[in-house]
Amino acid sequence: MNIPIKTPDEIEKMREAGRQAARVMEMIAPHVQAGVSTGELDRLCHDFIVDELGSTPASLNYHGFPKSVCTSINHVVCHGIPDDAKKLKKGDIMNIDVTVKTADGYHGDTSAMYIVGENIQGERLCRVTQECLYKSIALVRPGVRLSTLARAIQQHAEANGYSVVRDFCGHGIGAGFHEDPQVLHYDGYAPEADATLAAGMCLTIEPMINVGSHQTKVLRDGWTAVTRDKSLTAQWEHTLLVTETGVEVLTARQEEDFTFLDH
Repeated sequence: MNIPIKTPDEIEKMREAGRQAARVMEMIAPHVQAGVSTGELDRLCHDFIVDELGSTPASLNYHGFPKSVCTSINHVVCHGIPDDAKKLKKGDIMNIDVTVKTADGYHGDTSAMYIVGENIQGERLCRVTQECLYKSIALVRPGVRLSTLARAIQQHAEANGYSVVRDFCGHGIGAGFHEDPQVLHYDGYAPEADATLAAGMCLTIEPMINVGSHQTKVLRDGWTAVTRDKSLTAQWEHTLLVTETGVEVLTARQEEDFTFLDH
């Protein structure tokens, strides 16, 4: 396993990629309302990335993915394909997953949950899933093993009666969309894959948490992953930089408070 250590120049490029990805999420949030189609949300994100940021939506045509962002509603775990016919309705919960590739060729990858109207079960699931992400981020620093992050996520999810998706994971990120290491969200590392974090590493943590079973399946389109039991699922994601003393959240949005990371 060859985990890239970013140079100071690369770190600055990653910071810019992260800022851009966060700006897309901040831009799209007010548009997530009942009646809007996921296809329209995709176009808004695409145009903002290309026209406002001068960058490229990394998901578009990635291994054949047909759209610029992923929109995953209710029991869709990840990689939902935006569609003009699919309109949001009250009570839906949805994840929007955005990856920006800057003109410099570096990637910023982030996702967030949106609740349309009210959904008490969905609101609790989204909150606990975000807590799983934050609890794992708080542990990131040089010398920590990936399995430590995974256990924190799994323990918090299961303590709240939820399960952790096993079939998808976080990843290293940089000039490559997906780099080493794989970042599991449950305690399932083989010893040789349980890497130790070091300053200069960039990675995503992106737990997918289900109300029911952890089992998933991919639909015939080859992309859309859903919970097998059709239970609700949620995901939050950030791109992170391991610093000399802790962690920097490269895709932090303005409404987020990361003062708990002050070591």
